[in-house]
Amino acid sequence: MLNALTIDLEFWWCSELLSNIEPDKENDFLEEMTGPFLDLLEKSGTKTTFFVLGQVAEKHPDLVKRIQAAGHEIASHGYSHTMIGKLGRRGFRSDLEKSMAVLKSITGERPVGYRAPSFSLNKGTAWALETLEDMGFKYDSSIFPVSRRIVSLYGVPDAPLTPYRPAKDDITKTAKCGIMEFPLNVYRLLGVNLPVAGGFYLRVLPLGLLKKGIRKANGEGRPAIMYVHPWEAFRDTPKRESSLGARFRRRYGMDSVLGKLEALLKSFEFGRIREMLPE
Repeated sequence: MLNALTIDLEFWWCSELLSNIEPDKENDFLEEMTGPFLDLLEKSGTKTTFFVLGQVAEKHPDLVKRIQAAGHEIASHGYSHTMIGKLGRRGFRSDLEKSMAVLKSITGERPVGYRAPSFSLNKGTAWALETLEDMGFKYDSSIFPVSRRIVSLYGVPDAPLTPYRPAKDDITKTAKCGIMEFPLNVYRLLGVNLPVAGGFYLRVLPLGLLKKGIRKANGEGRPAIMYVHPWEAFRDTPKRESSLGARFRRRYGMDSVLGKLEALLKSFEFGRIREMLPE
């Protein structure tokens, strides 16, 4: 079964775990961070989806062109990495329009996929799906079916685990038409959805459990949607975490990322999310 290892291409300071950041004065290290991931994908013959932040695309158009030339899908991660709820309806549309414009100017194509910053699509911001559909997007991959008791920042615990079309009045229900949602992978154990899709969980969880999570998803007939940020395998970013706990969450396991991904790419089939869209 085809799975997706998605890469959120954003600046290293795009995190709620950091403080006292002056982005315009910092080196973003994007080229150095992303290179090893592109090399790994080329080595394994894997094509994947990059959710690219509009501000990143503006600053690094050649990097976006390199990613596209390698056969990867360029999707939108918004423009400013501002959470949907903070943007509001009008601000969200404006942010999305800026993202689409800059990506199209570089790639020559309108993105068909979107991922919200910090997975900030939830029941309170479900209106964003209608905006995405109205603007021509074919799919979203922002819903993480986990409880906020486990992950405080995001989560829709009762959302379907399988790709589906969310109902406009309740994103935990399915509809016959509309935009497709590709939720992030979880491992259901004793009635609880455990996050095994990537990020901190990719770094902290043993490889065996990550593989088990993908096997379980595929055994249930659903693709495993995984994710990673290029900064997660790069130790040379300035230490600006807001606390010792934040430093642990942000930096633990960085040295294991590329090795774990290489093992997953050898064990499972991965591709671009747009390949999973129904005809």
